[in-house]
Amino acid sequence: MAAPLFGLFFICSGAAFHLRQPSRVLFPSADQTVRQQRQLRLTRGVALQVSARGDQDVEESFKAGMTEPDNRSPAGDSLYVRIGGAAAVEAAVDRFYTKILADDRVKRFFSETDMKKQRSHMGKFLTFAFGGSSSYSERGMREAHKKPVSQGMDETHFDAVMENLAATLKDLGVPDDLIGEAAAIALSTKKDVLNQ
Repeated sequence: MAAPLFGLFFICSGAAFHLRQPSRVLFPSADQTVRQQRQLRLTRGVALQVSARGDQDVEESFKAGMTEPDNRSPAGDSLYVRIGGAAAVEAAVDRFYTKILADDRVKRFFSETDMKKQRSHMGKFLTFAFGGSSSYSERGMREAHKKPVSQGMDETHFDAVMENLAATLKDLGVPDDLIGEAAAIALSTKKDVLNQ
């Protein structure tokens, strides 16, 4: 049986929610052991599942801006720095929405969305969530997702978007352990996104 996909659904216009400093965003109230166990499950359940597909298409603009990730970096290095900073986030957002708009499972939620603004909001959010900025002043997740939830968005859609995010990061050459970290951050937003 395949490992379950964990979810992320960022069709929001923002996400001013209760995350602490991004380097501590994974599980703010959990101790180190629980964090490590969850990280391992997320890495196995998301990153390795996407890795098995082995998509070799790597966007050149991402590679040009990406620093070589050092998985032995001091704990103070944010995910944002380790994946390559602004150029990496910009390339990921562009490829992510290309995938989302082609995905029959979720594209209907974007039919009335200004995608230029959406890409900008997502870039700002990922910069914040991955530790590249200490503040984010956009709408909260619950407010931003009220309409799609009222249109039927549920956990299956959340998981479909997470699958697209993980595949995007894999396409761009992000190592599996960093994809697992991104998945953990995404998972921390699930209840707010689904208005639960």
